Amino acid sequence: MITGSKELIRDINSRLVLEAIVNKGPVSRAGLAKHLGLTKATISAIAQVLMDHKLIIEIGNAQTQKGRKPILLDLNYKEGHVISLDISLEYITVLTCDMRGTHCRLKQYKNNATEKNILPILKDILKQTIAELPAVTHGIIGISIGIHGIVHNNQIAFTPYYSYANLDLSKELSEHFHIPVFIENEANLSVLGERTFYFNFPNIINISVHSGIGMGILLDDRLYTGNHGYAGEFGHTIIIPDGRPCPCGNHGCMEQYASERAILMELAHKKKCSHMDIHEFFRLYYVKDPDALELIEHFIKYMSIGINNILNTFNPDLIVLNSSFTTDIPDIIQKIQDSLENRMREHCCLLPSGLQDTAILLGGVCVVIKHFLEIDRLKLSPSNPGI
Repeated sequence: MITGSKELIRDINSRLVLEAIVNKGPVSRAGLAKHLGLTKATISAIAQVLMDHKLIIEIGNAQTQKGRKPILLDLNYKEGHVISLDISLEYITVLTCDMRGTHCRLKQYKNNATEKNILPILKDILKQTIAELPAVTHGIIGISIGIHGIVHNNQIAFTPYYSYANLDLSKELSEHFHIPVFIENEANLSVLGERTFYFNFPNIINISVHSGIGMGILLDDRLYTGNHGYAGEFGHTIIIPDGRPCPCGNHGCMEQYASERAILMELAHKKKCSHMDIHEFFRLYYVKDPDALELIEHFIKYMSIGINNILNTFNPDLIVLNSSFTTDIPDIIQKIQDSLENRMREHCCLLPSGLQDTAILLGGVCVVIKHFLEIDRLKLSPSNPGI
């Protein structure tokens, strides 16, 4: 039989109580005791410590038919700020919010940064962002940065389309601002965002189609990243043997044919122009331009092949597809699903992203809040039902 000190047990129970308040609150002390199987005295003692640390507050009485109305406890979410960044190939997007992912503010900056000047640019953006936030009890509890590339142990390992791999952004920024900084792959953040703020499934595969194609893997509510952070590199699975060269070193990778970047480049080539943006692509698609229509058919074909492989490998509860194509072409999800021809098709729950452009940012919010509160699970929504 494994035993622990009273301090360890008290610490475990405190985390369980705080996690329950965050995910199920507002909730009464009696409700917590019933939900967690702890005594009311234990709950009351833990709640007092959490209130002393300004982590939870009493917010009023529950509505009951008879008897004394119990006092409800809730996270003191307004007393801490979160900063979440998404560094894509074209933009640096910054979101600020409270500890429940509400009261959000969003700013976007054109990303012209190189390896030499990305750090001073990020410092300037963060300095401006921090200056605009009001003073609160816990201040800024953390900064998250989503990277479109491989991340392992809070370090950038490989970025195919911008050269930030040799930079220790976490160390440099955390030492400069004296705030914890978390670096994570964008697809991993996306799946955390979708799970925390939108979809209620413990096993989710999130496919993010942007300049590349990433895959976030959530298994039994835990992020799976592999031995060195390379799990989920869906865009670098080979779809055309000996096909187009890819920055990863292979030939014929999925993202050289089905990423937004690849499709826009292909259409620009077909139209003999130097550049094609996504808005012009959709304009051509909706006037039934043959080249745009053909490229969407290619996207559907390649995605259905890839999703077929995912289904047979993971058999998840849900596959989320996050792309401008799924946002602007509503029937494309059904077309992909119709292209699945094997028996796994009947087990495929394929849906468009519920968060779209904010999935990466809100996933970063999830990472920061969980670390600050030292809890394992985080499930937030506009209205959390009580226990």
